[in-house]
Amino acid sequence: MTLSAVAAVVVFAAAYVLIASEKVNRTAVALGGAAAMVVIGVVRGGDVFFSEETGIDWNVIFLLLGMMIIVGVLRQTGIFEFVAIWAAQKARARPFRMMALLIVITAVASALLDNVTTVLLVAPVTLLLCERLALAPVPFLLAEAMASNIGGAATLIGDPPNIIIASRAGLTFNDFLVNLAPVVVVLIAVFVGLAWLLWGRRLRYDPERAEAVMALTPRETITDQRLLRRMLVVLGLVLLGFLTHNLTHLEPSLVALLGAGAAVVLSRLPSDDYLEDVEWETLLFFAGLFVMVGALVNAGVISELAKTLTSTIGDHYLPAAQGVLVGSAVLSGVVDNIPYVATMAPLVHDLVGPGGGLPPAQQSLWWALALGADLGGNATAIGASANVVITGIAKRNDHPISFWTFTKYGLVVTAVTIGICVPYVWLRYFVWG
Repeated sequence: MTLSAVAAVVVFAAAYVLIASEKVNRTAVALGGAAAMVVIGVVRGGDVFFSEETGIDWNVIFLLLGMMIIVGVLRQTGIFEFVAIWAAQKARARPFRMMALLIVITAVASALLDNVTTVLLVAPVTLLLCERLALAPVPFLLAEAMASNIGGAATLIGDPPNIIIASRAGLTFNDFLVNLAPVVVVLIAVFVGLAWLLWGRRLRYDPERAEAVMALTPRETITDQRLLRRMLVVLGLVLLGFLTHNLTHLEPSLVALLGAGAAVVLSRLPSDDYLEDVEWETLLFFAGLFVMVGALVNAGVISELAKTLTSTIGDHYLPAAQGVLVGSAVLSGVVDNIPYVATMAPLVHDLVGPGGGLPPAQQSLWWALALGADLGGNATAIGASANVVITGIAKRNDHPISFWTFTKYGLVVTAVTIGICVPYVWLRYFVWG
């Protein structure tokens, strides 16, 4: 390992320890770590701002920014209060029933949209729901973040790593649906049961507040029906843009920014009304994290780890697939799963070739990579984009989720879901073929 690689590892490890200790603001740590990477010469200006492989992923930053603005305009219509009351009434105001309903809604929406957009839409509803029923929102937010990562694994557009894998492997939307959706359905069912064990047993039912919520009329919460109709059209067009990405070749970030622009023009709201929902700290944290991980990529650290993982594969595809599955889960929990997959995908491509038309045993490596990265993102608070967004929203609303709080539950969920995927990969691609 070169001196620059060692220096990059030291800086990243120090930043990771500080983030985990929570003694220093995580955004300050991420930006400070990014600055240190520049100072020691591991990355330069061109790497930070213009490199797709080692710089800030502007597609993620602007996707988040655009969707945050859209959510900010939507909030002015009262739609989140409407959905919160509807969900509570459907669940008869029983806390765990509501959690289970929100888990399923989040998982399905994450598969159809993407997990970051979904948590941006679901989190405000959850906070309002918990406020109405005097419930602690942290368990609900944790469950939704993890459900979004599980549900997003089902489709090509559900989780950013899947988009990278599809592009590199030449896999289609239907390929992901056929190969990953069946196991994701099982994982969501298991996760609902796991949520009962982790959080559900401790949720308290308040009969008086429940009765008050059941007596509400959801439609009365809509404060601006005309704006709501316009925003639903804008949101529908944005979602259509996400779904037709392969046809239009418009990046999701551009679609989100166009939608945000349309929302601002049509709403005619003062800028303070919609900009207050933008999580600026979260966006800056992402920028710093991308630079730090990009430095590891630039120094060859991540590629060396990936090569070590695959160097002994040969034509032993079963242990290779299981190694990629488990190894991806571990590494995606340490670094964000987006840059990890961006580094690993070319190596899998070199090893087995494009995913379409491969024999099942060889194709299993692509699906193992997707499942490992998507589900491994649940392991820590920085393992996936949705986690960072959820923890940012929680902190902004005075319900902070510590790194270790997320991790102690995330490790359990990751271990269980990956444990289910191990026999799935074996049965699906090596027994049934």
